[in-house]
Amino acid sequence: MKDIITGFVLDIFRKRDWSMLVPIPRGSFNSVFGWMKFKNILSLKSLIVLGFVIAVIPLFLAVMYAAFGMRETSALGRTINSQVFEQTKAIRLVLQKTADVERKARLFVLLSDPLVRQPYEQQSYESTRASFKQALGELLKLHVDNKIALLVNELSEKENLIYQQIIGSANDENLKLPVDEAFQGLRESSYRLSREFENHVDHEFNELRQQSESLEQGLFIKGAVLFVISFIFIAILLIILSRSMRQLDTGIRRLGSGQLKEPIVISGPSDMRYLGNRLEWLRTHLMELEVSKQQFMHNVAREINLPLESIRKGAELLVNETDGEPGSAQQDIASLLCSNVDKLKTVSEELVRYSQIHSKPELNHKATINMKYLLESVIEDFQASLLAKSISLKKLVRPVEISGVEEQLRSIIEKLMSNAVKYSPVGGEIRIMLRDSGMQMELEIEDEGPGIEPNERSHVFEPFFRGKSSQSGDNVESPGLGLAIVREYVTSHQGKIDIIDSRQDQQGARIRVQIPLAGEA
Repeated sequence: MKDIITGFVLDIFRKRDWSMLVPIPRGSFNSVFGWMKFKNILSLKSLIVLGFVIAVIPLFLAVMYAAFGMRETSALGRTINSQVFEQTKAIRLVLQKTADVERKARLFVLLSDPLVRQPYEQQSYESTRASFKQALGELLKLHVDNKIALLVNELSEKENLIYQQIIGSANDENLKLPVDEAFQGLRESSYRLSREFENHVDHEFNELRQQSESLEQGLFIKGAVLFVISFIFIAILLIILSRSMRQLDTGIRRLGSGQLKEPIVISGPSDMRYLGNRLEWLRTHLMELEVSKQQFMHNVAREINLPLESIRKGAELLVNETDGEPGSAQQDIASLLCSNVDKLKTVSEELVRYSQIHSKPELNHKATINMKYLLESVIEDFQASLLAKSISLKKLVRPVEISGVEEQLRSIIEKLMSNAVKYSPVGGEIRIMLRDSGMQMELEIEDEGPGIEPNERSHVFEPFFRGKSSQSGDNVESPGLGLAIVREYVTSHQGKIDIIDSRQDQQGARIRVQIPLAGEA
């Protein structure tokens, strides 16, 4: 059943018959209609594209933000470097010109006697002062800091004071040049200018470093926010898809186990809802097939039972008429007829029972079953059959609990035990193992009979199949539905049944049943 449903699901994805979708009529509730229209547009393909966009856009925004931030920081760094470079050249020139003007002034003072002083000395001094003033003007054109501008003006005033003192004393007969203090003030002003410029450079580069750190921190925060937003959107998409997949898995499991009463409803993307509609159609179709099968089986059983009853009555009359002749051919024929009638009736009953496995799943309520207790109970019922053939029983049974239908689990054990007893030779041994293998229960029943041929192992669970060992004699002939019913019961518990190889130095059939535990089913 699960293979049929899986193939059906894959066929739906390949064909994509969108004509099965029911169109939504345009109503007066525009908001509701818009939402339904959006849900129809929302498909797996659109969700994949949306997820990709949601994952890429934040990354793109983060890269663009980082690129713009780096470009801004780089431009600011280049600007600061250029300004600092130009201002440094201007400051160095000012300091150099300050030293030159001081040297010229001192030389002019030393040559204080007009008879000794040459005319070009004053011209040289004036030229040096002009270069000094030009250097100060070039520095102020660079839009320096206010403190530096004040120090530049102070330096200029100190130089003017020296100049006034020197020129004023040059025409005085009693030459007195109290310019030492002025020279000292000029040097102090140039020193303060140099120190202030160094502080200014340090301040500019500290601001650049702080801006870089601020950009780095902002990039980290914005990246984290974008990551959280992307994670939230992707989590929402995954929740939508996982909910649809869980609903789809639940619907397929219900179909596989024959639970056809409850409708299948899939929410989420349009592809998944379309698939849910197709599974719902399959569910209704399977229900119709199940009803038809039940009706057919009951009709067949009724039509078979009526002639069988007539044949049996005729055979019994024939046996009664030949009471005086126990060894006659008529009595043998009558006994053979009765025996075959019983076999046909058994086949009819097994056939009806097999057809009713999934007819009323609502009556098969699952409960927690103690498999050890159930196995011991079934073995107790087989004590008479075991003693009749002197069969010994070897058990390795551990406590195991599973969630299942007790009647079906009992039938599984009974049919496997019945086959083991039938095919075991007189004085043989049956080995039973029940254990918890981690996530599932394992039940193994092994006999010392003729075993099952390897090429027959894939067919022994088919209805009405009889292997070579079952045809070896009438004493073990059966309708061929026992293992088919066992497989259906095991499948309804989401388990599996296999024919596995016998142990070393052993022969016979070894059948293993695996069913999920109570917490795993």
